[in-house]
Parts: sequence; structure tokens; C-alpha cells
Amino acid sequence: MSTGELLSIEPQELQFPFELRKQISSSLQLSNKTDSYVAFKVKTTNPKKYCVRPNTGIVMPRSTCDVIVTMQAQKEAPPDMQCKDKFLLQSVVTGAGATVKDISPEMESGHKVEESKLRVVYVAPPRPPSPVREGSEEGSSPRASVSDNGNLNASEFTPASRAHVERHEPQDNSSEARTLISKLTEEKNSAVQQNNKLLQELELLRREANKSRGGISLIYVLLIALVGIILGYLLKKT
Repeated sequence: MSTGELLSIEPQELQFPFELRKQISSSLQLSNKTDSYVAFKVKTTNPKKYCVRPNTGIVMPRSTCDVIVTMQAQKEAPPDMQCKDKFLLQSVVTGAGATVKDISPEMESGHKVEESKLRVVYVAPPRPPSPVREGSEEGSSPRASVSDNGNLNASEFTPASRAHVERHEPQDNSSEARTLISKLTEEKNSAVQQNNKLLQELELLRREANKSRGGISLIYVLLIALVGIILGYLLKKT
């Protein structure tokens, strides 16, 4: 905390978590330690870069006032993240009925003006916490390696798991194919046997029909149609 005779300033420097192409704000708290009304005015070495609200004001006795300093979005980062910008806070005792319009004339008319200089500091923005993989706690796996920052190195587990899947999938597919072929072969053999049996019965009925009468019986016609349907089904299936 910067302590003067009139105002105390907290913090002593303006800290900005610097990010490119993003407006960033930092706050100051001014505390009036006296029983008088204190007027203040904020100046900077780079007015186009910063916006101060309020840049002038009056702090009542034994009270506080917050000042917000907003840095405009920057397209480039400074070398080594060092900033040479500075702020100057001027304060002076003023009367109880003074307004903001009276601040500058009073500071320029010979009144005792207290000045406090503040520098600008760029800090790294807070990093989001890295996600923790399930089962990555200490002792969960004896093969888990730990990197320099204490996080599990997940890349060591990926190749082993991927190789395991690639090695077993072809075996499963080959086994299913052999089972399907074997089942289709059994069904085909069974259908052929049934067809041969029907042909034998058909031949026997044909002979009996020829002996009993010279024409073709209705049963013989139906059997021929049934045999044709079965043969067509087998040809399409194979």
C-alpha cells in the first residue's frame, strides 16, 4: 500500500494479466485518511492506451473510492513482457462544496499537491487447470510415468492399447466368417439331401402312376413344381 498524507493507494502498482487482442482492467482503491475532502486526478504517460474511470474525483473524509484502469486491446506483446508506462495520482485538500470541475484549478493555483507514481506491470494470465484422466491417481498403475510438471504422460499408454485392438480384431472377424461358412455349408448339404430324397420319391410315384394309368397325376405335377422351387432357392443362396 502506498501511503501519503492525504490518500492511501492499494495496490502500489497496476497489474494487468496480459493477453493479446483483449481489453484488460486493473483496479485501485483510494482511501482518504483525513477529515477533509480530498480531490484527486489521474495522469498517465500513454493516455491513448488506457481509459481511467473516474480520472478525477473527490474522496469524502474517512472513506474510499475505486478507480478502474482499462488497457485497450494490444496487437503485439512488449519485449520480455516489460512495460514502461507509468501513472501519476495527484491529490489535494478541497472544500466540502467543491465539485469535479474545481479540481484542476485548485491543483494549479498553488495548493499543496501530493503526488504518487504508479508503474504498470504485466503478469501472465491464470492458466486453466489441466483435466485429470480417470485412473491416473498415484498407485493406480505401476507403469504410469510422471512428467516434470507432475502430470501423467498419457502418450505412453496410447500405443499399447491401440496395438492390442489391432492384433485381436482380425482374429475375431476370421472366426465369425468360418462359423458362418460352416453353417451355410451344413444347410446346403441338408437341402441337397432332402432334394435327392424328394427326387427318389417322385420317381417312385411316377412309376406307380404309369403302371396304374397312362396319364400324369396331379400329385406328380405338384412334386415337380416343389422340386423346381427348392432348386431355385438353393441356386440363389449359393
